[in-house]
Amino acid sequence: MFGNLGAGEIILIILVILLLFGAKKIPELAQGLGKGMKEFKKAVRDVEEEIKKTDEEVKKEEKKS
Repeated sequence: MFGNLGAGEIILIILVILLLFGAKKIPELAQGLGKGMKEFKKAVRDVEEEIKKTDEEVKKEEKKS
């Protein structure tokens, strides 16, 4: 998941994040990130459904011709 990062590097990154943002701000950042990911997944799902719908319509038109 983290590529070539070891436990020491991960702990160092977490400590730097704590120093930069503070312990109170991290849950807000995580919540915002989670909402953003949820919206992105929904948008991808909507696009996939639209593509499938259009594909089905094209296939129906081809059968009529």
